[in-house]
Amino acid sequence: MNSQTSLSRVDFDAAAARIRGRVRRTPTLEALACRSEAAPGTRLLLKLENLQPTGSFKVRGATNTVMSLSEEEKARGLITASGGNHGLGVAFGARMSGCPAVIYLPESTPSAKAAKLKDWGAEVIVHGAVWDDANEAAMVRADADGLTYIHPFADPRVVAGQGTIALEMLADNPEIDTLVVAIGGGGLIAGISTAAKLLKPGIRVIGVEPVGAPTHHAARAAGHLVTLDKIETAAGTLAPRTSAELNFGLISENVDELALVSDPEMKAAAEWLWSEAGIAAELSGAAALAALRTGAAKVAEGANIGVVVCGAGTDGIG
Repeated sequence: MNSQTSLSRVDFDAAAARIRGRVRRTPTLEALACRSEAAPGTRLLLKLENLQPTGSFKVRGATNTVMSLSEEEKARGLITASGGNHGLGVAFGARMSGCPAVIYLPESTPSAKAAKLKDWGAEVIVHGAVWDDANEAAMVRADADGLTYIHPFADPRVVAGQGTIALEMLADNPEIDTLVVAIGGGGLIAGISTAAKLLKPGIRVIGVEPVGAPTHHAARAAGHLVTLDKIETAAGTLAPRTSAELNFGLISENVDELALVSDPEMKAAAEWLWSEAGIAAELSGAAALAALRTGAAKVAEGANIGVVVCGAGTDGIG
């Protein structure tokens, strides 16, 4: 299936209906003081996905996927690999559905997220240095035990769930003409950019990656998926060594520009969010704002900019 037709407005609307009442319709905060952080005269609107019950946007895609499963698929038990946030989303969906969940995490996952997963009744296995290692082990376990595997980004149901963020942002603030979104595996920006372009074809979408994990930046330069030799960022939820064809295709079609930010720049943005707005964002949650503050994301004077604060945490302000 061509990625241009793999997700339609119907898919995003169905996802929105499926997750309604199960996840939060998060607010958008206008950050007036941040006008000086971007181009002159710009207006900045922060979509607070850090306020989701699991602390990140991942609960949208995970919940949409779990709610799409058959009773037999849920009864077999769920399994995934995650830098933390998707695992929390799957555990949330599993607990809501009354089925068991197994979550594989890389060694870089914050201990607080592993502890929270255990509190929610998930079986937690720490394996490998990065997400790709944990995912390989999770897929082996899924095959061996007959568990239902939920990919954190390379699943149309996950992408559709994440895209509901764009539906909400443009319903609340139809004047938004630029979206700035962090990129890890690519599920978030694939969903947001595809849904946003369906609603408002002229909207500009900018993706943001860490300098130490430029997975999509490298893929765009090469014209195909690539696998990074190494990961050098503390923003573990933005740090897969490779993505997937579904995400690469949607991002290639719908994301206008890619920007890179360093860990210190993400930390500075997280500190700004905390000091100016009382928002506790993890490094990944502050990545999009960091790109605006540094000028890595190019926006026009007078732009109405929507920024997704994608995850809560204290690693950016600790």
